[in-house]
Amino acid sequence: MRALLLSATLLLAGFAFSQDSLKTQELDDVIVYATRANENTPTTYSEISKDEIKNVNLGQDLPILLNLSPSLVTTSDAGAGVGYTGLRIRGSDATRINVTINGIPVNDSESHGVFWVNMPDFASSVDNIQIQRGVGTSTNGAAAFGASVNLQTNVPSQDAYAEVNNSFGSFNTRKHTLMYNTGLLNNKWSFESRLSKIASDGYIDRAESDLQSYFLSGGYYGDKTIVKALAFGGHEVTYQSWWGTPQAVLENDRDGIEEVIANNGYTQEQAENIRTAGRTFNYYLYDNEVDNYKQDHYQLHFSHQLNDALTFNAAGHYTYGRGYFEQFRNDDDFSDYGLENVELGDTTITSTDLIRRRWLDNDFYGTTFSLNYLKDDFDITLGGAWNKYDGDHFGEIIWAQYASNSDIRHRYYDNVGLKTDFNAYLKFNYQLNDLNLFADMQVRNIDYETVGIDSDLRAISVGGDYTFFNPKVGATYTLNETSNVYASFAVSNREPVRNDFVDAPNGVTPKHETLNNLEVGYRKFGQAFSIQANYYLMDYKNQLVLTGELNDVGSSVRQNVPNSYRTGVELVGSYKLTDQLQWEANVTLSKNKIKNFTEILYNYGPGWDEFNVEETQLKDTDISFSPNVIGGSRLTFSPIDGFEASLMSKYVGKQYLDNTSNDTRRIDAYFVNDFRLSYDFSMPSVKNVNISLLVNNILSEEYSSNGYTFGYAAGSYVVRENYYYPQAGRNFLLALNLRF
Repeated sequence: MRALLLSATLLLAGFAFSQDSLKTQELDDVIVYATRANENTPTTYSEISKDEIKNVNLGQDLPILLNLSPSLVTTSDAGAGVGYTGLRIRGSDATRINVTINGIPVNDSESHGVFWVNMPDFASSVDNIQIQRGVGTSTNGAAAFGASVNLQTNVPSQDAYAEVNNSFGSFNTRKHTLMYNTGLLNNKWSFESRLSKIASDGYIDRAESDLQSYFLSGGYYGDKTIVKALAFGGHEVTYQSWWGTPQAVLENDRDGIEEVIANNGYTQEQAENIRTAGRTFNYYLYDNEVDNYKQDHYQLHFSHQLNDALTFNAAGHYTYGRGYFEQFRNDDDFSDYGLENVELGDTTITSTDLIRRRWLDNDFYGTTFSLNYLKDDFDITLGGAWNKYDGDHFGEIIWAQYASNSDIRHRYYDNVGLKTDFNAYLKFNYQLNDLNLFADMQVRNIDYETVGIDSDLRAISVGGDYTFFNPKVGATYTLNETSNVYASFAVSNREPVRNDFVDAPNGVTPKHETLNNLEVGYRKFGQAFSIQANYYLMDYKNQLVLTGELNDVGSSVRQNVPNSYRTGVELVGSYKLTDQLQWEANVTLSKNKIKNFTEILYNYGPGWDEFNVEETQLKDTDISFSPNVIGGSRLTFSPIDGFEASLMSKYVGKQYLDNTSNDTRRIDAYFVNDFRLSYDFSMPSVKNVNISLLVNNILSEEYSSNGYTFGYAAGSYVVRENYYYPQAGRNFLLALNLRF
């Protein structure tokens, strides 16, 4: 069935056409042209080149490699940048950031999240990345509600090469990569392959990662035609560290630790673990408490030049994901799994220890297209996409101390999510002397439903059908050959995700969100000096904000707030101090506010036999996980050819764990410095040898990059617990890269 879907999708793809045939680089760029911004687009964006990516690619996940990008904050569950990692831009989490690879959507259809752990070492196959902040231009897949990240895979190389890359470092981290590229054969054909393996013990106890990936591409590059096929994927096995570390452990608060033990009903083994572990505490103790997931991506792109002005682009894609996370459960009730109590003589057993697996098995496929007209002062693009998602969610019991009436692999819940996503857009650029006028109109339709039995044995049938109109208008005025100013106004609408329906507080049906985004900026580019300055206002209606709580699979719980906004100033600059010394820096100063917020606390009564909802009305509170100050700096010294030394610094201001602006629920500000040394040289039979050393957190700052909070009450007894994800102190990675 999956092979049939893939074949049908690729046949539907049609043909895609390049803008010109002067270079294979330019031919390949046509694949991402429709969804990218350029210097004339009134959009705030940054670009990261292949060299910039390669310089820091020593084994950590892609979000960590983007750490110095403007307004960007990274997270790592295991504390060392390998395994489960994430990013936020302007305070918006990964579910609100649109991600595409060669214009193909990557965000999970149901959660809108991007799980970079499923694509380990993908950075080795990336040519460049464009990050658009704010709504940006129309793209495919989930709507951009904070930013979009557009990745383009490697373009053809003129010359053949092979690479062997090896890295080793702290926490037994190692990365091994083999790459081969044929170069351009007969000026028409190019093939590339990569195999990677990354492993790490992690900073957090037992937070091991075992990651494998592959990348294959092949293309035909004619004078006017491209046919390019790609297959890439990964297999990750990561020991879970989703629970986080209680605040009492980080503060070495012995009384607080005992309260955590009592409030959460820890076993003797769990209690001993939390009393002795320290900052690297991991709640999980079962030896196979792992996340085990495989994901394969297939893309087929076609390009052909119709005439000097007109191009047409289309692609087919298919993604197959499958896997589970395994959990040991202590003393769970049979009723939680729809099982009968066990009768042993006169004794009735109502609970059991067991091991369960919670599965995802999903298919995602579709097609994208764009038709571009570029002539004289006009640049017009008509584009769109159709995508289909079919995902199964189910849970199995693979072992139980008391089996009750279950069989091995007893499926105790089972539901399916179905989603169809269609969008069409028209982009218009008109150059009127020094003024470029821009308009971008998108219509998007989403039909989503999830039906079946959920993990808590509830029958669910939720979802919705949404049609959105997302207009964008703006203008760019060229001041001179090196500078311009721009302004734009954009509207974006997006649907709630699966968890918003399933985890909605008080059973409230979540509403769709609307974002009105104003961007005003100035850009100046020069060989020795460049600066970008912009103001942004992101005004939300019914924004789904993080409550600070997590659901039973570690995903963040969200709720609608009627009115909220993000506003700020971003400054990005670089200055060549001398021929050997370059400084790059960025800073974001922002306010992120909810005008009216209702805090909810559940009170179960002194006998745990009640269910009362206590509400507190708050005004003008800060949006969770949204620091008011974010800064990045890189100072690079290049005294001789081939040698670089860089000091990379990152400052992230205070963040709140929920939307109450309560200072007892916060992530403290942190300032972290990394240091990199790199030396390139050649030797007989080796085109290039690179030796790199990366020392992360060189001053050994104690900090956490992420966290969550939850609370409840039992009569007058109130529990409030904060959990954090502490990051590693000083640690290093050493790489030896050979190119033949």
